[in-house]
Amino acid sequence: MSNIINVARGFEKADLVIKNANIVNVLSEEIHKADIAIVDGIIAGIGENYSGEKEIDIQGAYVTPSFIDGHVHLESTMMLPSEFAKVALPAGTTTVIIDPHEISNVLGLHGISFMHEAVKNLPLDVYTMLPSCVPATPFETSGFDLNSYDLSLLIDKPWVLGLAEMMNFPGVLNQDNNVMAKLELAKSRGKCIDGHAPYLHGKDLCAYIASGVKSDHECTTPDEAVEKLRLGMYVMVREGTAAKDLDALMPVLKTCNTRKCIFVTDDRHPADLKEHINGMVRRAVEAGVDPVKAIQIASLNTAEYFGLKNLGAIAPGYKADLLILPDLKTFKPDLVIKNGVVAAENGKLIAELPENEALAVRNSVNVRWITPEDFRIEANGSKVTALEVIPHQLITKSVVSEVKIEDGNAVSNIDNDTLKICVIERHRATGNIGKGFVKGFNLKCGAIASTVAHDSHNMIVIGTNDADMYAAAVALIKCKGGKVVVKDGEVISELPLPIAGLMSDRNFDYVVNKCEELNKTAHSIGCRIEDPFMTMGFLSLPVIPELKVTDKGVFDTNKFDFIDIFEKALVMK
Repeated sequence: MSNIINVARGFEKADLVIKNANIVNVLSEEIHKADIAIVDGIIAGIGENYSGEKEIDIQGAYVTPSFIDGHVHLESTMMLPSEFAKVALPAGTTTVIIDPHEISNVLGLHGISFMHEAVKNLPLDVYTMLPSCVPATPFETSGFDLNSYDLSLLIDKPWVLGLAEMMNFPGVLNQDNNVMAKLELAKSRGKCIDGHAPYLHGKDLCAYIASGVKSDHECTTPDEAVEKLRLGMYVMVREGTAAKDLDALMPVLKTCNTRKCIFVTDDRHPADLKEHINGMVRRAVEAGVDPVKAIQIASLNTAEYFGLKNLGAIAPGYKADLLILPDLKTFKPDLVIKNGVVAAENGKLIAELPENEALAVRNSVNVRWITPEDFRIEANGSKVTALEVIPHQLITKSVVSEVKIEDGNAVSNIDNDTLKICVIERHRATGNIGKGFVKGFNLKCGAIASTVAHDSHNMIVIGTNDADMYAAAVALIKCKGGKVVVKDGEVISELPLPIAGLMSDRNFDYVVNKCEELNKTAHSIGCRIEDPFMTMGFLSLPVIPELKVTDKGVFDTNKFDFIDIFEKALVMK
């Protein structure tokens, strides 16, 4: 500590001095000129005439605190955290708060431990929120069921900040014992509790907040965000690949007190990572948000919510996690400084990544022996209740459609775009296969399949015929999970995801290129959806209206129960 004090007083040279900086001060909400003296990765002093062993004269460029992503599922990038760091850090994100919810549904506590080991020694600070809802619902089979005792084994770790998004808000309101135990665990340790409560309002919202939940990333309208801000919640403004709320909530950022607003990405695919939190800041400023407030939302607000007292601002005693920007328009950093050391320059990572040994993870595709006959659906008429995909949305419609009948079995009807969809349980070899029909993919031949299927990540297959659907499922088993396109019994495109069936062990460029190839190949067999694999990945999530398919069957969220696809169609006929 003495060297920091001596440097701050000007008695000793700093390790690094950033000279002639325009400091964006998120504490005083102003921009002012000064030098920044850094020692041992900590800001020692701000003022004039500091000298250092190394000095960088930025000649009036802007210095801001680096950015923090307040809620992200790293598994959604389909890459290891080291590959994520290569892209996110040069964009100015030096700290992320992860929720390993996806891998926990597959591997349980081992999944959380795997992610923690995978982020060690990265030039990126990674903190964890423990998944609160594994499994997300009882209407699907997940790999594990994490209760409060399981979470208690990790809650006191210094890298754990609290309890991740409490999606089961009905369980909170109805005081479910398991849910209550998880909330009490986090509260007893003084840890944060993140929320997930779309459309919850009024007295029920008050009860949800009173239980200890202090944030929400599901606001999609200004009215919803304002109500939650008024009741003391932090509003996490989300801009992911599938769910995009920044534009909708821009009026809130322009007119309200933004000190309880946070920028998060939640779920982003690789192609959307090259602009990260900095892209959200840029767009906010372009829309008329004050630049200092936009930067504050991306840094100080997040740090304060999570209790990271030495992050998110430029002041003595704070970590020297800084961005040097040529202007406050593009928000593309010339330099990214992490712990007082230049980590990225002009969009390129220059910090060294650790050469860790390959991390061991068991094969997570554990499927009971399957045959082509397992994909058959015995017909009880030619009319079925099918899921209809709505473009650019996660919700689906329940519609009655006509299928073809062959040898007493209901099969896909390519003429009216009614395709068979199957969800195969892949964790416990139960043999469960949920079967139904879906409209909107427009495949003319072949099949597509994936082990990325929220939230339990069972194997999901959509196809025009049983033989290709079977071939796609077998291909996923052979590559230990991933995404495939099959035509005439042959795999024509494949992205293996051997880590929990969710992540690749290859580099960023490989994953991006393979994702592009998969989409192009799916389009070549007729698919009209821009990103069919992302759309398909949410068709098994039974908490999103209106109709979904899990390994246990076709689930109607209006009835909150499984349905017979023929029976309902006969009634509606």
